[in-house]
Amino acid sequence: MNMHRQLGFAIAFAIATVALPAQTLAPIHDHCTIGLSDSGDKFSLEIGNSDCPDGRHCGNSFSNESMSRFTGITVANLADEGAHLTASLSGEAGAFTCTGIVRDRELRGDSLFTPNSAFVDRMATLGFKGFDAEKLQAYTFLDVTSEYARSLQQANIRGITIDNLIALRIFKIDPAYAQAFVSMGYEQPDADKLIALKVQGVNADEVKQIRALGFRPSLDELIQIRIFKITPDFVQRMQNRGFKNLTIAKLVQIRIFKLAE
Repeated sequence: MNMHRQLGFAIAFAIATVALPAQTLAPIHDHCTIGLSDSGDKFSLEIGNSDCPDGRHCGNSFSNESMSRFTGITVANLADEGAHLTASLSGEAGAFTCTGIVRDRELRGDSLFTPNSAFVDRMATLGFKGFDAEKLQAYTFLDVTSEYARSLQQANIRGITIDNLIALRIFKIDPAYAQAFVSMGYEQPDADKLIALKVQGVNADEVKQIRALGFRPSLDELIQIRIFKITPDFVQRMQNRGFKNLTIAKLVQIRIFKLAE
């Protein structure tokens, strides 16, 4: 899954929720299609309802390494036209099945997601509340666990919510990534800032390279550096062209106004 699709997925699920009545944890019945991802080596999953007009898909799509956790189906099975299969994917937050028939290298049928109330209880002890079945289904697909949430809390990462836990998991943010910034002298970023940093691919090696040129960028400037492709090579080229007293802000302006061209 490329970075833009990952970010789109994260945003789609990062919708604020409030405490909901118990019936929202009822099983979810839907339609499902399992095929191959664009790379051809992983499964892709589409879930949606049958009321979508003009044959369009109205549900959600998932295609990442988590789909490799399916049991009851293999890539080879998708070549077995007419085969009856039940693909299953389980996580701490619940269990998902897609039962149907293989047609045109896709398993098409009906899905069932069963939430795990014990997971909801465990998350409540950590201070996370307000789950509904759809969010638990997303947690299941992405393998968001109570242990993962606990590890982030124990690392003193502030601002973790049931929504941004999804993005934190998608972008594989762990305590070590947060600690890397502390080791470089920054105040530990909160959850949303860590997501923003990871989305742009900010890493310790590049921070050290830009610091070696005499800059002391803030966390927000680190994000700008990646967005505007302010590399050590770019900085040196601008210095060689006669730009004096360069700051990150000036380098960003050079990029914005295309003064380097």
